Amino acid sequence: MHQSRKIVPALLTAMLVASCGGANVTVNDPSIPKPLIVPLPLNVAAKYPDVFDHFVHEEKVMGKEKWSIDLGRSNRLLFTQLFDSMFTEFNVVATDEDPKDLMFDALIEPSIDAFEFSVPSQSQTDEFAVWIRYRIKIFDNEGVQIANWPIAAYGKSLAGSVGGDHALQRAAILAMRDAAALIILQMDKATGISKLSEAHVNRDMPSSETEDIPLQTTAAEETPDESS
Repeated sequence: MHQSRKIVPALLTAMLVASCGGANVTVNDPSIPKPLIVPLPLNVAAKYPDVFDHFVHEEKVMGKEKWSIDLGRSNRLLFTQLFDSMFTEFNVVATDEDPKDLMFDALIEPSIDAFEFSVPSQSQTDEFAVWIRYRIKIFDNEGVQIANWPIAAYGKSLAGSVGGDHALQRAAILAMRDAAALIILQMDKATGISKLSEAHVNRDMPSSETEDIPLQTTAAEETPDESS
């Protein structure tokens, strides 16, 4: 009786491990619903490094199962869709283009610091999981870096009946969407990018108006002379 109880879990585990013999996974379009947010009044450009455009992660699990995850241009598609919703003006610039020749309030350079995943044969569960650590660097229109923000994202998917490759693909997409949600909710707080909007307004204001500002401010701070 006790022996049969031990055999059943062992058989289930063996079947689960056998069903995960490695695969080549490709993520094509991790699109997100259009965010219902008010875009920041900024003219923003993004520059995507080559490895960001063609990211492939290969790994042997337990020394035998070979998994390959190709994110392809999905990062570009996701971040372009995201930033296009977050700012009033947004453009992607080529990697060989000099930002100094462009007119913008902020330049964003996203990258991938780390990519990890786990499969059922590792976790002894029926879950596939993906961890992605992105990094977002932001520069002002003079090329000064104002932010260097790491973003840790996570996604998991049950193996179920869809097969290991589809489950791992789904986990990767959920991790990318998790990153998108974090960027929407925390980007301004973490990077202060909206402050560049104020700089944009001050830069475009006529000189006569900008000259009056310090005088008005100083006058408002003066203490009246009660002796007169």
